[in-house]
Amino acid sequence: MTQTVRKASCSCGQLRVTVTGEPVRISICHCLNCQQRTGSLFAAQARWPRANVTFEGQSTAWRRTGDEGTVGEFHFCPVCGTTVWFAAPVDGDTIAVATGAFRDPDFPKPQYSVYDNRRHRWLTIPDGIEIY
Repeated sequence: MTQTVRKASCSCGQLRVTVTGEPVRISICHCLNCQQRTGSLFAAQARWPRANVTFEGQSTAWRRTGDEGTVGEFHFCPVCGTTVWFAAPVDGDTIAVATGAFRDPDFPKPQYSVYDNRRHRWLTIPDGIEIY
């Protein structure tokens, strides 16, 4: 049986990530930091074990401390500015990839929606997603 291989990239294509296998978690985050970082209502990401992720191209890293004190290191393209992936020491050995970077409308839906208390009130969450 062949493993699923997905490729993500920044807008200009310079920073690329390849993942193998299925993600261990798919989520959306409504925290104010993610809203500000993405310029959108929430951030959407999928996580894989670090061993299942390969990187190509140059990235610039930026660290941010979240609401609960955890630090995330966000990697973005120094050419076009797109955030493609991030890691948090608290997560140990996983890499999160922005789901929009896959450019795949059939990408699986999130399993979790976090920081729901900061979700824009008019935004509805699809059925079957755990809300925190």
